[in-house]
Amino acid sequence: MNAAQVEANRLLGGEARHILLRGGSRSGKTFVLLRALVVRALKAPGSRHGVFRFRLTALRSTILRDTFPKVMRLCFPAVRYRFDRQDCVVAFGNGSSIYFGGLDDAQRTEKILGLEFATVYLNEASQISFGARNMLLTRLAQRCGLVVREYIDANPPATDHWLYGLFEMGIDPKSGEPLKDRSAYATMILNPGTNRENLSEDYLARLETLPERERRRFLLGEYQAAVDGALWRLEIFQRRPEVTAMTREDVARRMRRIVVAVDPSGASGPDDVRSDEIGIVVCGVDAEGLGHVLEDASVREGPAGWAARALKAFDEWGAERIIAERNFGGALVEATIRSVRAQAAVKTVSAARGKVARAEPVAALYETGRVFHHGRFVALEDQLCRFSVQGYRGARSPDRADALVWGLSTLMLEARPAAAWGENMIFAR
Repeated sequence: MNAAQVEANRLLGGEARHILLRGGSRSGKTFVLLRALVVRALKAPGSRHGVFRFRLTALRSTILRDTFPKVMRLCFPAVRYRFDRQDCVVAFGNGSSIYFGGLDDAQRTEKILGLEFATVYLNEASQISFGARNMLLTRLAQRCGLVVREYIDANPPATDHWLYGLFEMGIDPKSGEPLKDRSAYATMILNPGTNRENLSEDYLARLETLPERERRRFLLGEYQAAVDGALWRLEIFQRRPEVTAMTREDVARRMRRIVVAVDPSGASGPDDVRSDEIGIVVCGVDAEGLGHVLEDASVREGPAGWAARALKAFDEWGAERIIAERNFGGALVEATIRSVRAQAAVKTVSAARGKVARAEPVAALYETGRVFHHGRFVALEDQLCRFSVQGYRGARSPDRADALVWGLSTLMLEARPAAAWGENMIFAR
């Protein structure tokens, strides 16, 4: 097993009873889960375990014909077992068995309900309903000396899927209530990049060329935002090369104007996880009037920390000013920046309109191909994709996205003031 699979194997034997391995295509998730299942079967004589997928035909063609035989050949070469092709059951010499089933067959599903298991493994769970999963959990009841466990793997679906609510948000997907025992649930990401020794370079190259939404799911193992009427979509982002310390000066030279936009929060420091991050986004506009998102420097810091980070970005990019929203903290935002650097050039802005009203004109710039992202800003782009005409659909405040909206609005939607600095500019007295 590779290093990521070894780490996943430790998780599978840890304290959590419900474990999700999510990630990109062919990242070794199924291999490590089947191996753990066989270990449990061999450890507890007479134990029963189940591997389930939505369609039995898919399970036969992938797991039974490929992955399971490979696991036995590579990891358990001395272990003998018998496979009943008709019932799709593997039997070991110690009386333990592994059942392989499809949930698309009502008759077979009823047969499953008559059995009890020590382990249930949901393969490609993005295709399995929450109701079917809960039905299987009612059969997770065999007493055989093992801690009963639920194993799951999936290429991450959209964020409206029950997997996201259960494992990422820690809530019951149906009621929306917090899980009673969050510690019973654990998740880990395994991606193709950690499984290179078992994949061809051609395969990885093909994943790299997928459309953006599919690339994020099948290569990077990321959930996809599911928002009706979204103002931004992943496929709309136009890319330029990521900026490095070596290329920053050259990129900055091509910009006509650069600003550092800041959306403050009430965070007291890095450990204040209850508060939102401080959105800090560097934006530019070139001589042709095209917008550029150059850097996401967002942080979770106390006032002095985020002010210093914003000023660092200001210096590195040679920006003309810092744009800071004053709705949170009012004059304190100005005072915070001035406490770090009295001579800082800062323009404070106030949100007279709602988030969506401010975001829509900026989203229109993307629709017309007038904005470029220099690299991939995963957290920022995820927030953008959660904006819809009905409102923001994220769990927390869109700190990064708000900062971007302020930055691009200032550069591309407002008339540039005749004077070098606006009336809200801050100077040392």
